Amino acid sequence: MTFDAVKIGLVSVSDRASAGVYQDQGIPSLKAWLQNSLLNPIEFVEILIPDEQPEIENALKKLADEHHCNLICTTGGTGPAKRDVTPEATLAVAHKEMPGFGEQMRQISLHFVPTAILSRQVAVIRGESLILNLPGQPKAIAETLEGLKDSEGNSLVKGIFAAVPYCIDLIGGPYIETNEAVIKVFRPKSALRKLSENRPPEGNIL
Repeated sequence: MTFDAVKIGLVSVSDRASAGVYQDQGIPSLKAWLQNSLLNPIEFVEILIPDEQPEIENALKKLADEHHCNLICTTGGTGPAKRDVTPEATLAVAHKEMPGFGEQMRQISLHFVPTAILSRQVAVIRGESLILNLPGQPKAIAETLEGLKDSEGNSLVKGIFAAVPYCIDLIGGPYIETNEAVIKVFRPKSALRKLSENRPPEGNIL
């Protein structure tokens, strides 16, 4: 059984982490969540940069245009502070904006803190790359991607990653499959890959 290879760019935007004042937590948290959630083999490209719009734009362009990442996730720099310019940089390199992702991220975070309305996270498409602005805190990253579940593990609010694989399908990327114990993705029936090397038939195949 084989799965399509996926290339993912991870960008942590932080003045202090990039200067070595403290250790970056954004990229390790994102990497751990993705490795635990995706069944596909993943190649990561990691970039740690300060809150400078030209540097963020250049990093996103490089990941999309040169590395051809299917998914690019940024973490940090999405609040209202003067140095928070990740959304501006992301929109500046966009070919298409995907506002539903930002709306759902704030909806999820509002279940935890009222200051979620201060978040300005956006999502865009550049070429064949989906770019997502994610929170800076490890706990918030997982909550945003997975959504909310009750004590029995039933979904209460869908995480944004449920829609990511189908979006990547539509822009010409690889077929992403996930560990459904962490996140169950949604595709319309017409977009489901038929029984192939990715999914063995149900029941005993011997």
